[in-house]
Amino acid sequence: MKNNKITFFVTVLFLLFIFSEVLPQPISTVENSVKKEVKPDVKQEVKEQKNPYADAEISIKIIPSINKTFGYDILLQGKPLIHQPNIPAMPGNEGFKTKKSAQKVAEFVVKKIRKNEMPPTLSVEDLKKMDVL
Repeated sequence: MKNNKITFFVTVLFLLFIFSEVLPQPISTVENSVKKEVKPDVKQEVKEQKNPYADAEISIKIIPSINKTFGYDILLQGKPLIHQPNIPAMPGNEGFKTKKSAQKVAEFVVKKIRKNEMPPTLSVEDLKKMDVL
């Protein structure tokens, strides 16, 4: 009986030792160490980053799409960056009904690219505000 108690006691001590070494640090300790170590570097890195598109050569080419509609290509330094034959944020494969609408949306996308908003997403609300739907 004494032998069983000793074995049980040693087993419990062993398990406590193992779990104390294996379990991670408390979350608050981990968060504090991350805040101290990472945040200053991240802020400095963001300040040092230069927008690669601010002064880049970006051009727009209106392209034909299906059913006599129009899309656009956005070229960066003369090379294709975005090929958009259909209306973004909308289901289906058809493009804009007029070249003017395609041009207006392409110019909006270029403004987003110049602000380094990559990828330059559009919403249905954006398209409605531009009066292209």
